[in-house]
Amino acid sequence: MSLEITRFMAPGAPDRVAPFSHAVRAGDFLFVTGQMPTLPGGGKVLIEGGIVPQTEQVLRNLEEVVRHCGAEMGRTVFARVYLTEFARDYAAMNAVWEQYFAAGLPARTCVGVTGLAVGALVEVDLVVAC
Repeated sequence: MSLEITRFMAPGAPDRVAPFSHAVRAGDFLFVTGQMPTLPGGGKVLIEGGIVPQTEQVLRNLEEVVRHCGAEMGRTVFARVYLTEFARDYAAMNAVWEQYFAAGLPARTCVGVTGLAVGALVEVDLVVAC
């Protein structure tokens, strides 16, 4: 049995910060690379203002990649959230998260880490059903 694999680069998503595909579809699932709180076309410059605007931008970036791949954020089945300041930022990130996924929360893991690319406070990757 051969599994079809398709790799995507989303032109409307922010610039990559390392060598990777924005997403890879394998069978009926889309695996979306962790997105950073940067603007499309803005290089590696972070959104300022703390965890709330950074979380909002990460979710917008994820939405752009998912849309480009022909999928929908509402079909997210699993998410992984990485926070550099877990104790400080967990509640505020969750407040944004609940608003964004108001129609139905995906399964999720949230991990405290010692650092993220480009000095971000938050990064999120997804698995979406296609």
